[in-house]
Amino acid sequence: MLDPQRTLAELKALRARTADEHGAQRVAYTVPWHAARAFLREQLVDLPVSVELDPAGNLWATLPGESEQELWIGGHLDSVPNGGWLDGCLNVFAGLEVLRRVIGEYGGRPPVTVRLVDWADEEGRFGHSLYGSSALSGHLDPEGAASLTDRDGVTMREALQAEGIHLGRALEAGQARQRAGAYIELHIEQGPVLEHHGLPLGVVLGTCGVERHRITVTGRAAHAGSTPMNARQDALLVLGRLSQALYTWTATHGGVSTIGSVITAPGIATSVVGQCEFTLDQRHLDPAGLATLWAEAQRNLARFCKEGGCTFAVSDLFRIEPVPFHPELIDLCEQAILEITPSTMRLPSGPLHDAAEVARAGVPTVMLFVQSLGGLSHNAAEDTREADLMLSVRALDRLADQALAWIEAQFSAPGRNPMP
Repeated sequence: MLDPQRTLAELKALRARTADEHGAQRVAYTVPWHAARAFLREQLVDLPVSVELDPAGNLWATLPGESEQELWIGGHLDSVPNGGWLDGCLNVFAGLEVLRRVIGEYGGRPPVTVRLVDWADEEGRFGHSLYGSSALSGHLDPEGAASLTDRDGVTMREALQAEGIHLGRALEAGQARQRAGAYIELHIEQGPVLEHHGLPLGVVLGTCGVERHRITVTGRAAHAGSTPMNARQDALLVLGRLSQALYTWTATHGGVSTIGSVITAPGIATSVVGQCEFTLDQRHLDPAGLATLWAEAQRNLARFCKEGGCTFAVSDLFRIEPVPFHPELIDLCEQAILEITPSTMRLPSGPLHDAAEVARAGVPTVMLFVQSLGGLSHNAAEDTREADLMLSVRALDRLADQALAWIEAQFSAPGRNPMP
């Protein structure tokens, strides 16, 4: 029998083991992260599952079924430094409770194989988010990732070697894709939309594409006291105008645009800013919308620089295309939620998730969100009502049942291709 209260108790126990007064400290490959995985393994000991690490270091608990086709339920135990108590680990322990219910209902032999996965280093300790799932999807560049360092100068290669993981073999994790029938994931929303609409649960349409750039505007440094306002080539003025304008065009085209880091030079009180370097992060679920946001940024940059006597240069930081989730699984997710609560909504995910990498690998995928209080995440104040947490476990369980039946139907129908 499904017991959401047990999931809540396990999450609190995990918090007691791996957090301090500043928040969750389950950074990948650290002592608290190892404690988190050890705690998960303790809960798996008495279940009829096999537990193993794949070549990338992802942890899998497998319940064999009548069919070799697999339903995957996933999440991640790692956190950012000083993170929240629910981000990632809710997914894992809710999936664990679904696994227990499936074992009880089917006597340990469901119609489809069920696998619970804890993805390695989702948060990107070394600056490469979604490490474990990108290894499985085939989008990881092992050579490029090897020399990435954390804030203490430890390289990814060194950290993985200490775990007994050979980065050069990480892509071998992709062999598991051959039997994947569907992937489902529960996550806190990490934003304010569901709370704004007064809804506990939502259906995720997909993850937004991202355009992230570093932009350098060059003007001319000059004395702050002797240079008239109309004679300045102020690089910061360009940013000020751009910052205001981006809210207008982003509201028009949808998505989000964020200037998140700003560095000025010479950076002293007595000089007009001669150079301003900043980051621009833009996200949209529609590829055309994302392209429009970036085109508007470049157009406005060119205009404001010309008006201010400045120039600009752009370097690419990160780019990923929007990842839509499987339309049939989206419908099933909505049905599952509506079985236990009167209303829901469909919404995109601005943050990236392991589900995006799994979907990029061609595995039919869907996510569901549970409301985040205040929209906070990656913050020790991150929280969700206990009633909503337990409701989300029930919704994931209903979705798992829907997905099991869907996988059976897909692979039993002659010539039916489950891919959208």
